Amino acid sequence: MSVSHTLNRSGAPLTPEPLLRTASLTRIAFVASSASQAQERLEKLTFLYGNVPVLESQVVVALGGDGFMLETLHSVLGRSIPVYGMNCGSVGFLMNGYVDEALPERLGMAQGAVLHPLRMHTVTQTGAVEEALALNEVSLLRQLRQTAKLRISVDGRVRMPELVCDGILISTPAGSTAYNLSAHGPIIPLSANLLPLTPISAFRPRRWHGALLPSSADVLFEVLEVDKRPVAAVADSFEVRHVISVAVTEERSMSVTVLFDPDQGLSERILTEQFTA
Repeated sequence: MSVSHTLNRSGAPLTPEPLLRTASLTRIAFVASSASQAQERLEKLTFLYGNVPVLESQVVVALGGDGFMLETLHSVLGRSIPVYGMNCGSVGFLMNGYVDEALPERLGMAQGAVLHPLRMHTVTQTGAVEEALALNEVSLLRQLRQTAKLRISVDGRVRMPELVCDGILISTPAGSTAYNLSAHGPIIPLSANLLPLTPISAFRPRRWHGALLPSSADVLFEVLEVDKRPVAAVADSFEVRHVISVAVTEERSMSVTVLFDPDQGLSERILTEQFTA
């Protein structure tokens, strides 16, 4: 399935065109969280439109909240199957409103936002190597009462010899409105080709508020005093404990497409969020 969208000069999607042809839309996969409301709506939609396996579908409709939507996006990452979310949870930034009438027509008018994940490469104190992908953010968090001490390098150059903090995160633009925003990081438009690097409760340097990095940056976090100050690394919901180093890069070779109703696209939502009190 091709992804058609208008590009800005940097090649980032700006105003995506509808991806699906309603007349040929016959294979819809419905998936739902375990919440009772989501399960009830799954049953109704399956009765109305049928339900095919995800890997045989033209589009996946996810019923739940943003957490379940992230799980669904991870399950189809790199498979060229777009995902359309309908909110049945408490948070729905990545979701559309729930309406069951004329769903194929609604899907046919939906517009897509193409997201690229971050790749996290970790090395633990035992020498084990773990990798994971993140569509929201990669975060490093202190495991015990002691603050973490981290050294930060960007593209092979040490930029922060020692950061004393509760943690730090690097976010995708799509994830900049999530944990990053709660940690007082900036909201980043999808077309900006930037990654926010945001400290969590920085103690030294006390007034450091983070940085904006080009999306091509290779970022390396090294844990200092690993025995006294153990650190965990998290890529969305995947956690690795007792890390000694964490490398993060944007994985441009992989993508996933999220579908939104017209005039409710992710770029518009990110812009609107910046004017919300």
